[in-house]
Amino acid sequence: MPAAGALARQSRAPAFIEPPGYARHKPESTLLFQLVERHYPAFREMRAMAGRSLPDYIEEEFAAYLKCGRLEEGFLRVRCERCRAEKLVAFSCKKRGFCPSCGARRMAETAVLLADEVLPERPLRQWVLSLPYALRFLLATDPDALTLVLGAVYRTISGYLLKTAGQTRATADTGAVTLIQRFGSALNLNMHFHMIFLDGVYVQTGDQPVFRHVPALTSAQLQALVQQIAERVGRLLEKRGLVERDLENAWLATDGPGGPLDDLIGHSITYRIAVGPRAGQKLLTLQTLPASAAPEAEQQGDHRGAAQAGGFSLHAGVDIEPGQRPKLERLCRYISRPPVAVDRMALTASGQVRYALKTPYRDGTTHIVLEPLDLMARLAALVPPPRMHLTRYHGVFAPHSKLRAAITPARRGAGRKPQVEEAADKSATPRHVAMSWAKRLKRVFGIDIEACARCGGKLKVIASIEDPQVIAKILAHLGRAAPDQYPSELPLGARAPPQQSRLL
Repeated sequence: MPAAGALARQSRAPAFIEPPGYARHKPESTLLFQLVERHYPAFREMRAMAGRSLPDYIEEEFAAYLKCGRLEEGFLRVRCERCRAEKLVAFSCKKRGFCPSCGARRMAETAVLLADEVLPERPLRQWVLSLPYALRFLLATDPDALTLVLGAVYRTISGYLLKTAGQTRATADTGAVTLIQRFGSALNLNMHFHMIFLDGVYVQTGDQPVFRHVPALTSAQLQALVQQIAERVGRLLEKRGLVERDLENAWLATDGPGGPLDDLIGHSITYRIAVGPRAGQKLLTLQTLPASAAPEAEQQGDHRGAAQAGGFSLHAGVDIEPGQRPKLERLCRYISRPPVAVDRMALTASGQVRYALKTPYRDGTTHIVLEPLDLMARLAALVPPPRMHLTRYHGVFAPHSKLRAAITPARRGAGRKPQVEEAADKSATPRHVAMSWAKRLKRVFGIDIEACARCGGKLKVIASIEDPQVIAKILAHLGRAAPDQYPSELPLGARAPPQQSRLL
């Protein structure tokens, strides 16, 4: 009877009115969801029959995505404290593979964290390093090798900054935040680094470090740096036995049978079809624009373009001045964006998947065309393995740096000096608190959902509904009670799971 009473009270409550500009996230209506729901079971069975069953973390990723944002899988009840209007908020999967909704949530939160709490108001520069195909495969499958290579890259660039500033590692330090991207514009696996570096160094003089700006590097300096990176990474991997080299070529040192995803990863990296009768062949592309030559700046190799050496490509043409915080946040969103853009995906008349590239290739290619099963293979290759951290902090931004508390806006770190009132309480250490769903919407889109759009009352989470029978009763009641002219009366959005105590 309590459940029936709750339904009766809900039917008497006024219809919930959503804020202007907000629309319910309906994953089941997207093409990506429909393709995964229809073709993933066949893909999983095909891999099992071939003796290459998908790892558990891949199966969990797909299963969680199919539940993400669906009210049938559970939700929170949110009520206005003033007018008593209610809505339901579905749980999210919170995975970090290919879910567009959770990827967008993570993108917004990462950008705010870096812009507000980590990166100081000092000149910054983005360094982008692309890797040879063989290294992309190694770093996608070996987290330890990824850490080795990234460390060598950071030491090379930081060494250049210190040398240019006339300092050494004993007298000064710099810092960077690296966001490791695993994807390219064509849904291919493309391991590369986006590194936001301080465009200078901090000199350790007394209690407060002093910042010294380093001028932008020339094209010759950029070319020398990428050659130095290629040489250092090659020597390091050869020393560790991960790469074998002769006078002209280098190749991965392969020991053992390999992993269950090696074939999918290899085909994804090299733009080839992974499954089906055409496996191993080049991916089908559409060229709807005329081929164009490389831009003049790129041909001349000036500091705005990229420098190449040994399959490595280094770009350092994006700088951010101290007063350009909105530009910094936009950059952070861009480099932490999710791999799949649903609005660029379409279905052809023959049932193939057509995916638009973010930027056309120089040969005029604007789209790729995939079979649905090959799309499943690409999605599986994009899922990062467990315990592979995709955001790294270096130098003065590292968690245990003695300068972090003095440099970062949040003033958190190993070198933080406690206030007088905190001296007796060692537990009073400030910690980062993740942004709520409401704060992310307001920060990114300017939509305020913490207050009821009908009466301005405060919204409050009153229950977490996870029992399948209760879920079915509530949804059946809403389906009968909601008139067609009030579609917004039904629940909105995929958000935090029940473990999170505060949603709004």
